[in-house]
Amino acid sequence: MSSNAAVPPGPRVPVATVRQHTSLPSRIITLIAVVVPFFGVLSAAGILWGVALSWLDLVLFAIMYVWCGLGITVGFHRLFSHRGFQSGKVVRAFWGIAGCMATQGPLTQWVTDHRKHHAMSDKPGDPHSPHGHGEGWRGAIGGLFHAHMGWLFTTKGMERGDTYGKDLFNEPLIRWIDRLYLVWVALGLAIPFGVAFAVTGEVDRGVQAMVWAGLVRIFVFDHATWSVNSICHTFGRRTYETSDKSRNQWLVAMLVFGEGWHNNHHAFPGSARHGLGRFQIDVSWMVIRGMEKLGLIWRVKLPTPERLARREIDPA
Repeated sequence: MSSNAAVPPGPRVPVATVRQHTSLPSRIITLIAVVVPFFGVLSAAGILWGVALSWLDLVLFAIMYVWCGLGITVGFHRLFSHRGFQSGKVVRAFWGIAGCMATQGPLTQWVTDHRKHHAMSDKPGDPHSPHGHGEGWRGAIGGLFHAHMGWLFTTKGMERGDTYGKDLFNEPLIRWIDRLYLVWVALGLAIPFGVAFAVTGEVDRGVQAMVWAGLVRIFVFDHATWSVNSICHTFGRRTYETSDKSRNQWLVAMLVFGEGWHNNHHAFPGSARHGLGRFQIDVSWMVIRGMEKLGLIWRVKLPTPERLARREIDPA
């Protein structure tokens, strides 16, 4: 797989847009991934709420939300996109499959889009910046919508060449995970159905669990993740100097296991830890630290105190 790279005037960063627009199959799959969970939420709120919700549904929702969510934050993001730590094939496969079950696109597509975001952050070419979409309140609202979910239908999946993903395209394990993407998506729906059916022996209880721990879970986590692109490039505090408009937002960080400490992340993108402040809770880092202590991963990257001090914004 190759790319037709082009370098704009100014800083020499790889633009490398391989496709002129998001492919039709990608748009269709994205539409299904966005719309179907939404109808799952509507059915849960309008039909099932108060009638078909059990503790088993809630437990399965929590387990699947955490497991698949960490597949994105620990796996797709900190391991595969930024190589914040190293691991063996079993750990890579575990987090790669878990990330696919979150239904945010194949692993290589997610990573190549994200790496381009960092290369062009809040500049022309950024796949999902909320900035540069016009003046006034219309431009602001349009930019927030684009960064949150509009980009999924216009600029998602354009970076499928070697510039941003050569290391992953060359890895047989990752190619295998990508080829079976739809299998992992189906597995993310089948697990809650199977567990609920095994516990209760009732098909309708399996379907009920699949709605809550499958469709509703996907809907909630998707919007929490997309908030990193929209909210965390618009609202919040800046602790470190960066060339973009990334910000820290504690509420988003709580919903997506530490990813909301986004200014920290853009200041030190290779760091396996995003919650760099004393009270900045970072669940993904806790998981990474736990894996390191168990000997499952190694070469964990962290910024030194000297680097932190150099990039810190003077509060005065």
